[in-house]
Amino acid sequence: MNEKKCICGSSDVRVVACSGASNVGQIANQAAIELAKEKVASFFCLAGVGGHIPGMVKAAQEAGLMIAIDGCPVQCAAKTLQYAEIEPAIQIVVTELGIEKSPELVHDEKACAKVVEKVKEELAA
Repeated sequence: MNEKKCICGSSDVRVVACSGASNVGQIANQAAIELAKEKVASFFCLAGVGGHIPGMVKAAQEAGLMIAIDGCPVQCAAKTLQYAEIEPAIQIVVTELGIEKSPELVHDEKACAKVVEKVKEELAA
């Protein structure tokens, strides 16, 4: 039987994001997509880590640098990594950037850009 391979997260710098049921979850997710499009980091599958898929957990553990973008203070993305014994080198919480959480499932482009810039600042530090 052939083992299926995930093509996500091929870069040494990887990003996972909350995709929660709120605007800030959607902003976190979209920011990760933008970082991947800009080739700042590879978008890595947080669901695979949370699902305890051995190859994905191992790949996440072997990342040179892991970034977690969480929508709110619950910090689901970072906690999912930590449960798998992966400590994110950089963690961004969208609400800590002055973006208010709402139940709307939309992402504001300006808010998303703010998150992307914060990640880039943290990487440069």
